[in-house]
Amino acid sequence: MSITVNKKAIHEYFIEEKYEAGIALQGWEVKAIRAGRMNIKESYVIIKSGEIFLIGMHITPLPTASSHNPHDPTRTRKLLLHANEIGKLIGKVERAGYALIPLDLHYSRGRIKLEVGLAKGKKQHDKRADEQEKDHKREAQRAMKERQR
Repeated sequence: MSITVNKKAIHEYFIEEKYEAGIALQGWEVKAIRAGRMNIKESYVIIKSGEIFLIGMHITPLPTASSHNPHDPTRTRKLLLHANEIGKLIGKVERAGYALIPLDLHYSRGRIKLEVGLAKGKKQHDKRADEQEKDHKREAQRAMKERQR
């Protein structure tokens, strides 16, 4: 079950491969995500010293959250992947010029997971071609709908 989707990523990048990663979260963050108070649009993934981190994901604390601990809504969060997957990603990002993009935040067996895409950036003409293709499909759907009436 999807919590939030990064539609901007699909528009800006060609997604080559997808990986499901766990996220190291604090208790207040889990409660806020379950309440729908998060945003992954401006976030990105980096690799630092053999580990993968999510930067820029904004989680707004609930008003009922404890005030004993300071809450940082945009703190860096560690992503949890198998060592062989991390090794594969490191190789592709460093050598082949790929980027790691957060695509989808969802539940998997009661746990919050992040789908990370191995992506290459689109050029402006690629984005225009995608828009034209989407418009053509929409026009075809309208024509089929009118024909059925």
